[in-house]
Amino acid sequence: MRELIVEINGVRVPRFLYGTAWKEGETRHLTELAVQQGFRGIDTANQRKHYDEAAVGQAVSAVIGAGVVAREDLFLQTKFTFRGGQDQRLPYDPAAPVSRQVEQSFGSSLKHLGTEFIDSYVLHGPTQRVGLGVADWEAWRAMEGIHDSGRARLLGVSNVSLEQLQALCREARVRPAFVQNRCYASRGWDRRVREFCAGNEMIYQGFSLLTANRDVFARPELAAIAKRFGRSVSQIVFRFALNVGMLPLTGTSDVEHMRADLAVGEFCLTPDEVRRIECLASE
Repeated sequence: MRELIVEINGVRVPRFLYGTAWKEGETRHLTELAVQQGFRGIDTANQRKHYDEAAVGQAVSAVIGAGVVAREDLFLQTKFTFRGGQDQRLPYDPAAPVSRQVEQSFGSSLKHLGTEFIDSYVLHGPTQRVGLGVADWEAWRAMEGIHDSGRARLLGVSNVSLEQLQALCREARVRPAFVQNRCYASRGWDRRVREFCAGNEMIYQGFSLLTANRDVFARPELAAIAKRFGRSVSQIVFRFALNVGMLPLTGTSDVEHMRADLAVGEFCLTPDEVRRIECLASE
């Protein structure tokens, strides 16, 4: 699916990202497979607890080396993760200042991914549930410096509340281009955060769209819409995400599902169908 969702500062952002969390020994193979099927956006993190960023880099090197894509065809997104989200396999010195940890982690990511720049560098969640702490701001300022150097073309933040996002946008010198959250139908598909993003020139990235919402899959409204289009319920959920301006992530390990996910660009829901899906959890 070559259609673009947006171009920001010369960065082409695909309409779909392939997420590489929890793949372990299959990370390289599945990332290669995803690119071969047509994915051009890859999401990872320098957090060995849940990702194998180095294996993602091996996959990227392999598909570029095989002529499947060129580096400029790919949108690579990775993250800085605080100590609380890591296991013992740290990409930085835990005794170093946070700003130094960000630089060390970022340098490690460049080596892992075999690239001179990252398209999107994301803060992998604040250190606290409410508000932003000193460490959060120290990390963001370091990320702004990396952005200034041209090594990270865009910045983003993940796992944030609306209040945290608003606080970040008020004081950030370089505002986030992306907000990546787990997206629950029971919470209105994160409607308040999405609306803030839409009103402030940020793109909302939704993850766990399928795994976090299995309870809504059995709803007759979804089944009826899927039947009308001759598509799966999963495809309807991803198409809904695109319709409301979301950039969805998928982490499927099934090649047929990869193809089906990318095929959601072939149809579009009606405004009434979008409204019905928006309201599923509130009915």
